[in-house]
Amino acid sequence: MISAPDQATTTGEEASRPPKDSWLGKLGPGLITGAADDDPSGIATYSQAGAQFGFNTLWTVILTFPLMVGIQVISAKIGRVSGRGLATNIRHHYPASLLYGIVSLLLIANTINIAADVAAMGDALTLLIGGPSHLYAVGFGVFSLLLQVFIPYNRYVRVLKWLTLALLAYVGTVFVVRIPWLQVMHAAAVPAISWKPEYITMVVAIFGTTISPYLFFWQASQEVEDLIAAPLARPLVDAPEQAPANFRRIKIDTIIGMAFSNIIAFFIMLTTAVTLNMHGLTDIQTSSQAATALRPIAGEFAFWLFSAGIIGTGLLAIPVLAGSAAYAMAGTFKWKNSLEDKPAAAKQFYSIIAIATLLGVAICFAPIDPIKALFWSAVINGVMSVPIMVVMMLMAGRRDIMGKFVISRRLTILGWICTGVMALAVLAMFWGFFV
Repeated sequence: MISAPDQATTTGEEASRPPKDSWLGKLGPGLITGAADDDPSGIATYSQAGAQFGFNTLWTVILTFPLMVGIQVISAKIGRVSGRGLATNIRHHYPASLLYGIVSLLLIANTINIAADVAAMGDALTLLIGGPSHLYAVGFGVFSLLLQVFIPYNRYVRVLKWLTLALLAYVGTVFVVRIPWLQVMHAAAVPAISWKPEYITMVVAIFGTTISPYLFFWQASQEVEDLIAAPLARPLVDAPEQAPANFRRIKIDTIIGMAFSNIIAFFIMLTTAVTLNMHGLTDIQTSSQAATALRPIAGEFAFWLFSAGIIGTGLLAIPVLAGSAAYAMAGTFKWKNSLEDKPAAAKQFYSIIAIATLLGVAICFAPIDPIKALFWSAVINGVMSVPIMVVMMLMAGRRDIMGKFVISRRLTILGWICTGVMALAVLAMFWGFFV
């Protein structure tokens, strides 16, 4: 992923020791990746699920949790062990046509997702204070771009960590509505699965929203960013003594990040189920519609929490979407790339971040149905996730990439199960198209 420097060059056993700062300082790529998964478009999907099907989709976030942990740990290990991101590793070991296809689809899907997110943020701010939503969308997009370009990675990552707290808004809404907890626990543990096409489509949408390709590229690349930011760190193939501490950190970081992501998704579904679904409001298309519908049912406080959460999660997700596209493009074309670099030193890398972000903002002004755009973005993400996960699983078992740190049998089984579940979801999606 990093071409200049492609990997960290300093040595020392101190890099293998756990950091001595706060517990928050020990969290990074996994926490941010998990939190970014609950972006405004994801909130819209979870809100639709809760509004349309009540408690009957809660089981999906329980199922996806171990699958998310497995595949994200694998992506993180590939980055930390090899010192390269996914795109660079694919370029070195697989046909160029495969890489170009994956990266092109990733760039398209991420740009559409950015458009949906900035539009949702603009709508949310309009709900809170009034005013022109399109102007707010432009402001959010430009503000996010400036943060990525002008704040160095080691400081910017702290901003992203604190933005993850915005997701707690969706936990807060639960405390202002009555929850039938016994019914909730039963529905989550013993799912009432339906084979109706609309239910299957919703389950596929949840899977596609939860396990997305841009998260794989982002977390692997952030492990490499951490290598560059830590003076004594090196890729584990060159410094195996650093492996125990880093593998322990990756495991804890990813478990916490993915748990955080799924807990928030659970609460969003739960909130909309006990408010909107129980009051007959089942047709929710966007996150801002969900917030508006909550207002007369759950009260002003829940409305404000839900709306403010949309803005906070959008500010967290846009850098991840734009950044993962830029890392993928840079790894493909051997560009220098790091958020630690100044823009003048990595012009192509920052250009992709700018293009993806500004194109996403521009789409908000185009005569395009944002719901349909988001749907096709989810389709692209769902389809492309399967070959990417297959390639990741193959890379994680190759000694010429991972050295002696090829993934364990248990992690291999979990990774292939995740790949199989996503493949089945894609097949179900196509089955729904033609039936």
